[in-house]
Amino acid sequence: MGAPEAFASTGDITHFIGGRPVAAGERRQPVFNPATGEVTRQVLLGGQAEVDAAVAVAKAAFPAWADTPPIRRARVINEFLRLMNERRDELAAIITAEHGKVFSDAQGEVMRGIDIIEFACGIPQLLKGDYTEQVSTGIDNWTLRQPLGVVAGITPFNFPCMVPCWMFPVAIACGNSFVLKPSERDPSASVFMAGLLREAGLPDGVFNVVQGDKGAVDALIEHPDVAALSFVGSTPIAQSIYERGARFGKRVQALGGAKNHMVVMPDADLDQAVDALIGAAYGSAGERCMAISVAVLVGDVADRIVPRLAERARALRVGNGMDPASEMGPIVAKAALERIEGYIGLGVDEGATLVVDGRGLKVKGHEQGFFTGGTLFDHVTPDMRIYKEEIFGPVLACVRVPDFGTAVELVNAHEFGNGVACYTRDGNIAREFARRIQVGMVGINVPIPVPMAWHGFGGWKRSLFGDMHAYGEEGVRFCTKQKSVMQRWPESTSRGAEFSMPVAK
Repeated sequence: MGAPEAFASTGDITHFIGGRPVAAGERRQPVFNPATGEVTRQVLLGGQAEVDAAVAVAKAAFPAWADTPPIRRARVINEFLRLMNERRDELAAIITAEHGKVFSDAQGEVMRGIDIIEFACGIPQLLKGDYTEQVSTGIDNWTLRQPLGVVAGITPFNFPCMVPCWMFPVAIACGNSFVLKPSERDPSASVFMAGLLREAGLPDGVFNVVQGDKGAVDALIEHPDVAALSFVGSTPIAQSIYERGARFGKRVQALGGAKNHMVVMPDADLDQAVDALIGAAYGSAGERCMAISVAVLVGDVADRIVPRLAERARALRVGNGMDPASEMGPIVAKAALERIEGYIGLGVDEGATLVVDGRGLKVKGHEQGFFTGGTLFDHVTPDMRIYKEEIFGPVLACVRVPDFGTAVELVNAHEFGNGVACYTRDGNIAREFARRIQVGMVGINVPIPVPMAWHGFGGWKRSLFGDMHAYGEEGVRFCTKQKSVMQRWPESTSRGAEFSMPVAK
């Protein structure tokens, strides 16, 4: 399916509350086309009043929606799935226009979101409880899962469709109502999906969107009628939201930052390893929490692979995301571009070898766009900030280690534990790596091991705050609370009060 016309709407981006667009809030913020550097639209920024309005309608819609049989909720989600498939390229074009990622990558993002919607259609099966007959004489015991109430989601700029889909399809299918606060950098995708949900037959108020910045986030965290909160973003903010949300009595799932390593063993297929590193480091301009930003090169691999990585990094086709020839689009914002290029300068100052310098790239016809090229460092050491900190841009750091054990120790010592990969032909190395590595998502000859919709996404260490991963069966558990019911009838109940601890009889 070819690319449609580029998304070019110029109207203000509104909230979506109670089943309709709502133009509220006195503040506005420009939304840019990163490929041109031009302001294309304005987004209305909500605060306490808009959050209060959205939560109020979500709270009012919750009882009837929670009481709707799961099979009927699934039918609404299934119709939403059909509409998303029908209009997925329109949504991808919106993402490219506001985020900048190339259109094929935006298409892939939408499809990964659709996978989770499809998973949520199975909610009647996923909500089934357990039943035990005769746990004690005349007593049966069963469990059921019930929705929480109003669930909120706060999502980042890098996946304006997929990450919200990690949250709201499962939450809504479970019987909750939902309030989404998307990134103000690329907010249109959320309103587009809200319209499709309404078209699918979702009752007004069950899904709401509040555009905004920190003011809206704070209002959601503190709102007494928000029962649970999902967040994806940087680690300092994730930790703060987790701690603050817990203080306000909320169930919180907060996914933070990453510094993902890819270990390349001497026996690896180097053609495959080079392809993997180039795609995983520079795809989406490195603005992925699962991007590979560190290549851990074992033994003599470095001397064989670094020249090949340099050749490929220099040859990257960088341009407008709607151009089918582009492999990498712009950075989402000028401030982000300046931060990334500042890190490159820092790496030089720290003594790393700058093999390929992507700074200062200009794309013909888009000279004001927020572009940088792919950057490659060699001889990076663990004490350098470009190794320790998340850059969130197209910067690949090569670290040389003597052996497999040192590689595992290096990865395990890092504060983040989101994703990791190992390229090898050795089955024992692969098995030991998967067992010993202290990271939540592991790829063996898979560079970006994002789990499929029915498995769930989440890292370890300071990459995740909370006990449950996003989507999959853990997502269902996060969005519901378990109730255990024990039942007996008068005919099987003995006479007289019992003062000892009840036991199975």
